[in-house]
Amino acid sequence: MKQIKNSENSKVVKAAGIVGALTMVSRVFGLVRDMVIAAFFGASWMTDAFWIAFRIPTTLSRLLGEGSLTASFVPVFTEYLHKKTKDEALDLAYNAFTILSIILTFVSVLGIIFSPFIISIIGYGFISDPRQFALAVFLNRLMFPYIFIISLGALCMGILNSFRRFASPALSPVMWNISIIAAALGLRSFFAEPITALAVGVLIGGVLQLSLQWPFLRKCGVKFKFRFNFRHPGLKQIGLLMLPAVLGAGITTINVFVGSTLASMLPGGSVTYLFYADRIMELPLGVFAIAIGTAVLPSFSRHVAAGNMDELKSSISFSLRLMLFLTIPSTFALMALNLPIISVLFQRGAFNTQAAIYTSQALFFYGMGLWAFSIVRVFVQSFYSLQDAKWPMRAAIIAFVINLIFSLALMYPMRHKGLALANSLSAVFNVFILSFVLRKKIGKFLDRSFYISILKIIISGVIMIGAIMLVDYFLPWNTYANFKTRLIYLTCTIAVGAGVFFTSAYLLKSQESHSLVNMLKNRLTRP
Repeated sequence: MKQIKNSENSKVVKAAGIVGALTMVSRVFGLVRDMVIAAFFGASWMTDAFWIAFRIPTTLSRLLGEGSLTASFVPVFTEYLHKKTKDEALDLAYNAFTILSIILTFVSVLGIIFSPFIISIIGYGFISDPRQFALAVFLNRLMFPYIFIISLGALCMGILNSFRRFASPALSPVMWNISIIAAALGLRSFFAEPITALAVGVLIGGVLQLSLQWPFLRKCGVKFKFRFNFRHPGLKQIGLLMLPAVLGAGITTINVFVGSTLASMLPGGSVTYLFYADRIMELPLGVFAIAIGTAVLPSFSRHVAAGNMDELKSSISFSLRLMLFLTIPSTFALMALNLPIISVLFQRGAFNTQAAIYTSQALFFYGMGLWAFSIVRVFVQSFYSLQDAKWPMRAAIIAFVINLIFSLALMYPMRHKGLALANSLSAVFNVFILSFVLRKKIGKFLDRSFYISILKIIISGVIMIGAIMLVDYFLPWNTYANFKTRLIYLTCTIAVGAGVFFTSAYLLKSQESHSLVNMLKNRLTRP
């Protein structure tokens, strides 16, 4: 990779750095949140009920808000900012705010009314236990308004990102995590079922998360007003993008729900094992994949709006290289250190050694697909910048079918491990589908230098694994050791592994490592 001279690529790196750093803070608080929940509530029928109830509104919020809305809104809003006036762009935002509020109110009311029906499908295995089923329904009703709050937050994020404001949207989830932690610590004794405190924390945190973005919107001149021009041409553009985006995200949502439903049919705790393993996956996905994916959409959209297809191809290649440079070693590390990671983070209190072992098994197979989950994000953003949401939807449908087939085939011989493996395999298929179609759409965007860079990254990752094994030889892992011993092991292996990887990549003259080193030098020497 050449020195990062392209201004848009530089902006991508800067934005990804901001989003990644703040997302790291958010994910750390998220891990603290999960550690607190695991310590107080363990892995039981009550936590299974909570996670099923929690997953429904949060997944739907991604379907209507964080996923389809942001991805559909940003390219159109960016086009208005680039080709029209700011007032015209804001008028579009206000109309989007109005219609979104109406839709979300309708969805929230329906969700509360039909919670028993929803839980009977998503948590089918709970029907045989009336107490668990009733708890899941109650918690789902309590948390369903979260979809309204967080989806409006997604609209705010889209507006701020289009104005190149990335900090507050990335930092706002910290408030949400802090709220849940505070609720778990301080509100348990106020409820007959202590786990209800978590649901209350979810709602309060959502309000705080949305409120944090409000002052930054006002600095950009955004003061939300109700506008009822539902024939606004920009809304039509967003709608044409959003419909297939919603359908595509809906397939992903169904994918998650099917996994939860199948897990609820396995031995107790399976839903929780998969949830905590997925939470660990969200750390590198948030810091790397979501950060880079969030940063590239405005840049990709600007290239398309300006008709610079060669620059678009260059930016896609650059983003994929940067993504894989960060996620390939993370993939290797998650697979190699699956048990130490889970043990150090969650093995305490009600979350015993057996729960840590079972959760780590899920993490191993989820980790296999980390690189694929990550670069799917770049490919999907590429299609959205081209205002094509149909192919991400089609690819999602194919990936869903693949995931379902593998899940049904693997869930009984491998139990929860099989569901995690099926998820990873479907992500790999998704990558190849989107890559093939994108090349047909815009032409060749990956050259020989790209594949040489990836080979160097893989070689550096293999050397890193060897270093981790060497540490394990001199400092063997013991799941039953005290926390301090386990923490020392994990800290040493991560430090040695990361150091060896970056050193190996630098010595192999990996262009990504040299670019990052040069950028760091420039920042440190800047007056």
